[in-house]
Amino acid sequence: MAKKIEYNKVAPIESIRDMMQQAVAAMGDGVLFKYKKAGAVCDVSCKEFYDATVCLGNALAARGFVSGCHIACTGNNSYNWIISYVSTLCGKNIFVPIDKDVPTKDMFNILNHSESQVIICDKSYVNAIVEGKDELPNIKFVICMDGECEGAVSFEAILAEGKKLMEENYGVYLDGTSGDHELKLLVYTSGTTGNPKGVMLSQHNLRSAIYYGLMVETVETRCLSVLPYHHTYEAVIGILVSIHKHNCICINESLRAVLANIQLYKPVYLFVVPAFAELFYKRVLAALEEKGKLGTVNFMIKLSNGLRKIGIDIRRKAFKQIIDNFGGELRQIVCGGAPVRAEVAEFFTNIGIDLEIGYGITECSPLVSVNQAGDNDYTSVGKILPCIEVKIDNSDENGNGEICVKGDIVMMGYYKEPEQTADVLVDGWFHTGDLGNYTNEKLYITGRKKNLIVLDNGKNIYPEEIENYIYAIPYVKDAVVYSVKDEKGAETSLCCEALLDKDAMPDGGKNAEETFKADVSEAVKALPQYKHISKIVIRDTEFPKTTTKKIKRNEVIKK
Repeated sequence: MAKKIEYNKVAPIESIRDMMQQAVAAMGDGVLFKYKKAGAVCDVSCKEFYDATVCLGNALAARGFVSGCHIACTGNNSYNWIISYVSTLCGKNIFVPIDKDVPTKDMFNILNHSESQVIICDKSYVNAIVEGKDELPNIKFVICMDGECEGAVSFEAILAEGKKLMEENYGVYLDGTSGDHELKLLVYTSGTTGNPKGVMLSQHNLRSAIYYGLMVETVETRCLSVLPYHHTYEAVIGILVSIHKHNCICINESLRAVLANIQLYKPVYLFVVPAFAELFYKRVLAALEEKGKLGTVNFMIKLSNGLRKIGIDIRRKAFKQIIDNFGGELRQIVCGGAPVRAEVAEFFTNIGIDLEIGYGITECSPLVSVNQAGDNDYTSVGKILPCIEVKIDNSDENGNGEICVKGDIVMMGYYKEPEQTADVLVDGWFHTGDLGNYTNEKLYITGRKKNLIVLDNGKNIYPEEIENYIYAIPYVKDAVVYSVKDEKGAETSLCCEALLDKDAMPDGGKNAEETFKADVSEAVKALPQYKHISKIVIRDTEFPKTTTKKIKRNEVIKK
């Protein structure tokens, strides 16, 4: 029998500005952000942050960018990036986040397609924008987030303009916000296949994701903000949810700094994608094995789990040395964006850091479901938000089919793409393209519809299932399973292409192909014969990936 869902009490919000004003009333001079500047940690109070968002909104409004303007932003994670984001959400304009790693040509395409009039960016992008101004007819104003730069106005100068207007009681920016069902956030999906599409999210979508997301799961005290800010998972669930909970957000300035910043800021929770969770897991196991402590830890996990069954929880003390590697105060990792192996989630939860798996997609603002700390099922992606319905379309004999979602978090559509919108939004139901089943009020993911392999014998194979078995091999960094086709194009068998850490192999990688082939056979031996691997490919270079570390399967398979 499914455990009864217990929802958390959450303060309702009428708009993002209302959410910010509630935070100021509750926190005032309490620290909302921490970030590094010139080697020192800066603390920013909630009131200071809100005033900064008003200053930026004032300055743009005074320059004519006041209502319905598209404000684009690209660059490294930074405090100024978040000011730009929240300021736009609180006013009447539309925010257009752009992946900082897209090629200049693609950035220009997004700027033009989105009809952005303002671009807020790091210094490294200004020259390309200024030199390419003839290709960007809509861009009227450029703001540099990280210093002085010819061809742009510095962020500090813009804030100074806005502060002067604030002192003069300038009221245009503060005179209302976007309508609840008007476009508020225009997100171009990075995706692992095809051209990016502009996902239109309304203020209603955003505040629903915040409010109902916190009803299902909650976060406390202090986080390290890790994922790229153009990604909806971090922008909405990481930043906005944390603000509404009045928690402190510590800004991680680069992916290389993650481990150092975990020690510096000592976060209580993290929002990550599976690539991070897998990396943390493998590093911990490798360190334990190197010190000869893996057997002891596994014994202590069994002992600890037995005690937990009778209400005694010793995890934080028994595994203190491991937890100290994560700053000593980490209690919760929320993992979304792609499937994560149950083994990884179970390990972290067993040592006292609850790893809760969720599921989302940009078109759903992005959160659809998440596990709860008190009912954490490692095999599922948890319970759906109470503002939505889920149905499984075209299910097979095992109940697996395409996951469809209807409700307050579903996007308005794709920007200027009515045909593509009609393909995925049918009678209010958003067809996610993800395959899974909905059982006992929990959602389970089996794979992506577009990744499904249908062998010539009619057998359906979800490659993600097999990859999970292969990822259990300690020296596997990344792996993709795809079909081997005969001369007629029929899918006849399976290939595994992988990037290996050869230094971590038993023989130092001297017989890498032979060793890997044997270990893959062992890893998948419990699966039916038709799911076994007949061919392997060992890569010498990284797989092509999105900025959230998802492998671009189409580029791997089509090569």
